[in-house]
Amino acid sequence: MLLALLAAAAQPQAQSQQRPTPFVVVTEGTIPAAPADVASVDSIMRAVYDVISGPAGQKRDWNRMRSLFTANARLMPLAPSGLRSGGVEDYIAVSGPRLEAEGFIERELARRVEQYGDIAHVFSTYEARRQVGGPVIMRGINSFQLARHGGRWWVVSIMWQSETPQNPIPPHYLPPAGTAERG
Repeated sequence: MLLALLAAAAQPQAQSQQRPTPFVVVTEGTIPAAPADVASVDSIMRAVYDVISGPAGQKRDWNRMRSLFTANARLMPLAPSGLRSGGVEDYIAVSGPRLEAEGFIERELARRVEQYGDIAHVFSTYEARRQVGGPVIMRGINSFQLARHGGRWWVVSIMWQSETPQNPIPPHYLPPAGTAERG
């Protein structure tokens, strides 16, 4: 009997019977944020756009960016080639050098927020330029998932899709005609 139990214990368990990975606290070990950057949905949205934007040659404050996101936050561009997913460090490594070398100014045009308690979903319509006042190089929608915890807001994920001729931004995600745009 004991040999049968030991033999059974040595057998690999079926995938469906393995224990799931436990949930982890995703705010531990993160870089402290400036309170003004994370006090409200408005402030964290401004901070995200501000930290990635700047003229060519300007270094970005990547520690500030890190401070806005949970430790395992996801950044997910949806492109014609498919949906990609990475963490903040992946974004900094892949996009950071290009943003700094070529210049990138992204600003919010309009926003739709759904909030329940300490969670918020933000559809943020954006436009991007290489320099202030330069031609618009792209527009699209950023879909933010935010959470309020520990007296501040956190970015949990951002998924975005750029506008194409086949997929224009619907009018209800743009500023009403004759009104000032955000930014």
